[in-house]
Amino acid sequence: MSIEQDDSKTAKSERLSLRANPKQRTLLKEASQVEGTTVSDFVLRSATRAAEDVLADRRSFVLSEDRWKAFIDILDRPAQELPRLRKLLEASNVLDEE
Repeated sequence: MSIEQDDSKTAKSERLSLRANPKQRTLLKEASQVEGTTVSDFVLRSATRAAEDVLADRRSFVLSEDRWKAFIDILDRPAQELPRLRKLLEASNVLDEE
């Protein structure tokens, strides 16, 4: 269940504050007008959606029973040496200090 769905059932009682430069404020105002909402509602809805996206793959992991079994089987496999991967990881790269 998303936060947006919960929001319709409870009154808003918490206040968030943020600062924006004039260009950001204008952009948010124009976007909220296009969607027919207030800047506050637009920002809250957009930020909530972004937060849900960030947390989605960290909160739940849903698989069918068959796929869950296959996943567990893969996790239970003994580790194996992958020479080409080891070579890649040991090779110097642009992030290495000189």
